Amino acid sequence: MEFRQAEMKDIPQIMEIIQAAQQYLKQEGIDQWQNNYPNPDSLKEDITNNNSYLIKDRDKIVATAAIIFGDDPTYSYIEGGKWISKGNYGVVHRAAVAETYKGQGIISKIFVQTYQLAAADGITSIRIDTHPNNKAMQRAIEKEGFKYCGIIYTEDESKRFAYEKLI
Repeated sequence: MEFRQAEMKDIPQIMEIIQAAQQYLKQEGIDQWQNNYPNPDSLKEDITNNNSYLIKDRDKIVATAAIIFGDDPTYSYIEGGKWISKGNYGVVHRAAVAETYKGQGIISKIFVQTYQLAAADGITSIRIDTHPNNKAMQRAIEKEGFKYCGIIYTEDESKRFAYEKLI
């Protein structure tokens, strides 16, 4: 499997994964990614900013994530807890795995690659958040060794469970 930055030509395949994830979340009754987000415009922005990554298995994109280093305004306030570290951090956003590849440890591969990118930039912690009802993602995050830190709110004021891991 190959891990690399996404390119504009990858958007249609990435959107297939995103749309399947949106459908899954909807079926599970989870109000996450239900308002036309992520969308092709948000993916274009991630690619333009060199923040969009993917995992390919031969010619097929099987996972996607935005990996961003630097302050994230949605993480400036945390409720009911505190961040583990105060230094520079990276963030994983918009992570999704193709349906046929779920349960194969692909999300863990994204995290491993994120740690390597972070270490190369001198970053010592990674943060991530997810919807309070997204139990599958919470399990994946906790399995990876992230610690629950509290609640953050997205730009649209949606509540999210926030996690951090020192690397």
